[in-house]
Amino acid sequence: MREWWRDAVIYQVYPRSFQDTTGNGVGDLNGITQRLDHIASLGVDVVWLSPFFTSPDRDMGYDVSDYTGVNPLFGTIADFDRLIARAHDLDLKVIIDQVLSHTSDQHPWFVESRASRGNPKADWYVWADPKPDGTPPNNWLSVFGGSAWQFDTRRKQYYLHNFLTEQPDLNFHCPAMVDALLETMRFWLDRGVDGFRLDTVNFFVHDPALRDNPPSDWTDFPNNPYEAQAHIHSKTQPHNLTVLRRMRALTDEYGPTMMIGEVGEMGQRQVEIMGEYTAGTDKLHMAYSFAMLSHDQSAGHFRRCIEGFLQGAIDGWPCWSFSNHDVQRHTTRWAKPGENETAVARQAINLLIAFPGALGLYQGEELGQIETDIAFQELRDTANIAFWPEYKGRDGCRTPMTWDHTAPNAGFSTGEPWLPVKAPQAQRALDLVEKQNDSVLASYRVALAFRRARPELRQGCTTFHDLPEPILAISRSHEGQVLTGIFNLTDQPQDLKLTGQAIVTGPQYATLHADIIRLPARGYVYLASDTALTLAMELQTAVA
Repeated sequence: MREWWRDAVIYQVYPRSFQDTTGNGVGDLNGITQRLDHIASLGVDVVWLSPFFTSPDRDMGYDVSDYTGVNPLFGTIADFDRLIARAHDLDLKVIIDQVLSHTSDQHPWFVESRASRGNPKADWYVWADPKPDGTPPNNWLSVFGGSAWQFDTRRKQYYLHNFLTEQPDLNFHCPAMVDALLETMRFWLDRGVDGFRLDTVNFFVHDPALRDNPPSDWTDFPNNPYEAQAHIHSKTQPHNLTVLRRMRALTDEYGPTMMIGEVGEMGQRQVEIMGEYTAGTDKLHMAYSFAMLSHDQSAGHFRRCIEGFLQGAIDGWPCWSFSNHDVQRHTTRWAKPGENETAVARQAINLLIAFPGALGLYQGEELGQIETDIAFQELRDTANIAFWPEYKGRDGCRTPMTWDHTAPNAGFSTGEPWLPVKAPQAQRALDLVEKQNDSVLASYRVALAFRRARPELRQGCTTFHDLPEPILAISRSHEGQVLTGIFNLTDQPQDLKLTGQAIVTGPQYATLHADIIRLPARGYVYLASDTALTLAMELQTAVA
């Protein structure tokens, strides 16, 4: 029997920006429960909840101080239980974030660990002596800027933090710590969650020898010095796979659960790690990376990502997405200046359903939502403030959902929201797009229903057609049927010549005249045929 997660469409909810029911300007668990009907109406299968755990919020909940507690900002454990029950009533599964590579420095484990070198939790975090001259143990850098080491006067040692100084890294070479961490995961499995999204899954284990990282192969020095290193010792260590096997064994105890890991790496290596971490049946069920969360929207890039994964991990499983809470929204990222962003958004979902594997959506993209322009004084993502203004942080994609354009703050909250709701976002409120037959929202519902109805898209083998940029043509074949999606990835119209017989089916923004496929700017079409048919397409002169 085919596992449910292989075909899953996962909808990410960023709790503090989804729906506020208390008027304090911060979204909450009851707000998510209130809006689950909207999520279900899209035709998705899974809700992924970003962190709602007890936290001092130095990194918006990704600095956990109690893995089994609910931050009062978001509600109570009873509120969470009601959310799970309502989601299951709607045939939606729920997975929750697990931020396991590090904790908050206010977590009781770290408070005890830093107290002395001889206490029971002394080695639950990564501690190291200074060099004789007092400098850090090695050259490892933090993702958020500066050294990855912070000196602590209590132990007269440095502790490792791959992110903020307030996010000390756990020591996965310590069996007792791993045992305790697994028990916190069991707590949520016992409450009925259907799986986990594992944050920075390749950051769990470090090189115990603390060897320096070599330089990366940069040509122009990056804005963030972190990217100037090849992080071959500070992350993605072989022992990471041992940790994942223990986590998989735990989740397997609970039946049809799922773990999806976030791979934090650069270049083609991130796709390779996705394969390594999902190969076989004893590690992650699936993984995603930042490969398709970049500015590169070329046909060659998408093809390299998918073919690279399929060739490198025959029995692995990917999840592909275009947006999430860490990157600029793809409608803004990919649209050229002055281009119709709605056309970009409509094409994006029809492109995504052509890809093999599970799919990830981020709240608001079904509305065609665009990046919010955040002024310096409005910043809340202070973790990245060192890189302003070249990098403006992640607040622009985290602004509140817009439900009703006539209501205060577009229906998100009756109080002042934690991030502003601005006019361009309110113009894409649910109540407005719900009334439009040609809206991005309508495209999402049609596209996801089409994918659900077509086994070629959910289970089919994948091949690409050799076409020049900007055309991507991908065929999915299953039990004698072939479905080919063709996409014009630019704002200029294109003509294609079709050799062979096929019929247009499903979502389309193109026309077929005899043997000429006319793709407008950001056009797309699906063609159905049988296995005896070959599709040979040659790029023609663009139509006017």
